[in-house]
Amino acid sequence: MVELVGKGIYLLQGQVILEDADKLEIEEVNHRLSYEGLEPILASSIEREKARTGTIAYQILTRHNTTDDRQNLRLRFDALTSHDITYVGIVQTACASGLKEFPVPYVLTNCHNSLCAVGGTINEDDHVFGFSAARKYGGIFVPTHQAVIHQYMREMMARCGNMILGSDSHTRYGALGTMAIGEGGGEIAKQLLKRTYDIAYPEVIGVYLEGCPRLGVGPQDVALAIIKAVFKNGFVKNKVMEFVGPGISNLTVDFRNGVDVMTTETTCLSSIWRTDEQVQEYYQIHGRSEAYSKLEPAEVSYYDGLVKVDLSRIEPMIALPFHPSNGWTISELNQNAVDILHQVEVEGRIQIDNPKIHFQLMDKLVGGRLKVEQAVVAGCAGGTFENIVAMAQILGQKSLGDFSLSVYPSSQPVFLELMNNRSIEKLTIAGASIRSAFCGPCFGAGDVPANNALSIRHTTRNFMNREGSKPDNGQLSSVALMDARSIAATALNGGILTPATEVEMLPSTLAYNFNREVYDNRIYQGFGNPHPEEELVFGPNIIPWPTMRSLPENLLLKVATVIHDPVTTTDELIPSGETSSFRSNPMRLAEFTLSRKDPAYVGRAKAIQEMELKRQQLLTDDKGIEAIKEIFLTVLEKEQTPEQLQQFIKDTGLGSVIFAVKPGDGSAREQAASCQKVLGGDANVAIEYATKRYRSNLINWGMVPFTIDEKDQCKFAVDDLLYIPAIRQAVKDGAERVEAYIVNANGKVTIELKIENLSKDERDIILAGCLINYYAK
Repeated sequence: MVELVGKGIYLLQGQVILEDADKLEIEEVNHRLSYEGLEPILASSIEREKARTGTIAYQILTRHNTTDDRQNLRLRFDALTSHDITYVGIVQTACASGLKEFPVPYVLTNCHNSLCAVGGTINEDDHVFGFSAARKYGGIFVPTHQAVIHQYMREMMARCGNMILGSDSHTRYGALGTMAIGEGGGEIAKQLLKRTYDIAYPEVIGVYLEGCPRLGVGPQDVALAIIKAVFKNGFVKNKVMEFVGPGISNLTVDFRNGVDVMTTETTCLSSIWRTDEQVQEYYQIHGRSEAYSKLEPAEVSYYDGLVKVDLSRIEPMIALPFHPSNGWTISELNQNAVDILHQVEVEGRIQIDNPKIHFQLMDKLVGGRLKVEQAVVAGCAGGTFENIVAMAQILGQKSLGDFSLSVYPSSQPVFLELMNNRSIEKLTIAGASIRSAFCGPCFGAGDVPANNALSIRHTTRNFMNREGSKPDNGQLSSVALMDARSIAATALNGGILTPATEVEMLPSTLAYNFNREVYDNRIYQGFGNPHPEEELVFGPNIIPWPTMRSLPENLLLKVATVIHDPVTTTDELIPSGETSSFRSNPMRLAEFTLSRKDPAYVGRAKAIQEMELKRQQLLTDDKGIEAIKEIFLTVLEKEQTPEQLQQFIKDTGLGSVIFAVKPGDGSAREQAASCQKVLGGDANVAIEYATKRYRSNLINWGMVPFTIDEKDQCKFAVDDLLYIPAIRQAVKDGAERVEAYIVNANGKVTIELKIENLSKDERDIILAGCLINYYAK
């Protein structure tokens, strides 16, 4: 199904693959082209570096680069987008840094906390704040239930050759010719302040599609097959996935969008696809013909690796808990259910690491087949027009009985057309619940299953507790990801896992008509028309960020948690679900930090933070040194005079640090870092960071993203002290390694901490203590 080529390749005229070489001889190239029935290339020779410039990614990245340096990019985006979990903090950060008006279209959507079901008025207060910000600074405001963030951006904002930055990890519009990147809120704030997004030029991986999917195979099946092949080996991590090959023409645009949005789960940086007449028609349907242009690689293009996908061999897939990469074909699961489910149970219990919680899947076997209790199709991945039409065709008006199925169309225009062609009628009569455009099932705020239940979903993620359960309350349910077609087939079979290839269905032939009146009558279009005289409207839960100190001369950090899991998700660092309602209240939200992974973390972090607050008082008042000097004496080997000790204490900041092997997989939510900072966190230590966006979030909140050699991870234990002398000078000087000391009851151990690949601006942000401080200066 999916083949990986772990070395560079040349692609000729978008179709012919040749192996890596420093230089290709033109005779060999034209001989191969002639064999394939293609026109010859007029050139004397083909060099690798020249061919690198032939990718679509190169064309777009260099056009958005604001400097002449093609290796270290400083990008400006054409549009920005955020949802109601993130835009309050972004606007506050930008305001504190001198924001006057939005310099590019900034879309504020309301699709995450739109139910307004937790915390009284606080969610709707955020929405009122967002609307006031759109009016004051000239933004685009999409009210609740109108569209999920990425569907609106596809319909109204994508444009061939453009770049969009969003504060949501699934910001992906590559199938529409737009390179899009999901990042933390700090990067959005930088763009609002006319700063740049700084990255080294990324490697570009070709994703070569050939063949045609079988009837019953959907976009989620293709996506899960790719994710399974590339996630664990980091094949595309922080790289651009460029979709090429003849198979693209065999996919509808809705199908392409469904594959594209899931590329986030590969940990790639971004994605881009070649465009064709189908994309042109998409823009015509949406009344934006001018947004189309043909994008394709040059006659010769070079890729740093290749993912080769034979679409005709893709089978219906299922991703079992607790990650989209834990993929199996449904047929192999049905044939080997006992062995596979037992393996998943064992791995899951290790990951949960909680003797009070019993994770089980084997109890869901009925006659040797897996039986699920609930199904959901929702959001930017599942709730698209063609997915829901296919479900209606499979189900017809047949009764679902006691099986629970919820369907969330991704936008009101999609919902309207599904009503017009009677798909909604069919699903409703069958017994499905039709909901509004809402991302809740994707992050644990909608259709939460019962304890010990298994839900199958066409959504983006199935991380632990992503569906809304709370292990600290003794609750655990789980999610398996599937395509909408096989979900409908399973629903038709009473919850017994069934691939769509085993049920009768017809190819979807229903045309889509986009009615823009839905948006014209409801959405506020304020770009280019700010009202600076108006005031932002603050609800009682919208709290400013607390004051954060700059990086001290030395750091003395308490190890507040140690996580040896292979990967730590942002959901584990700060839970999703109902906690998102407190995202506008930094102190309140911080109480949830690591609550589902290490409930004692907050108490440990607060204890050292209280000592730091006492230390800061010494900067203006010398009294109180006796109460805190003991912790500093543990790292001092030589006897100090009172004056020397006092100076050392004034120069040495106290804080907390977490160690995790590979933290930050998943969401772009900056709160995974900011909550640590609010609790006095100064650094993370890792073997590597799962995503660039999490590392960027650490930096933007003034936390040092240390890495260490794998052999040193065993040196860390909870409550150890990590002493890093002269850290401020090291960061200022551009040092990439610092000597530090782990101190505990057994003595002092030296350890080398790495701070590699930090730009000058990133170092300055860390020195300032956070992005807000940096801009305030």
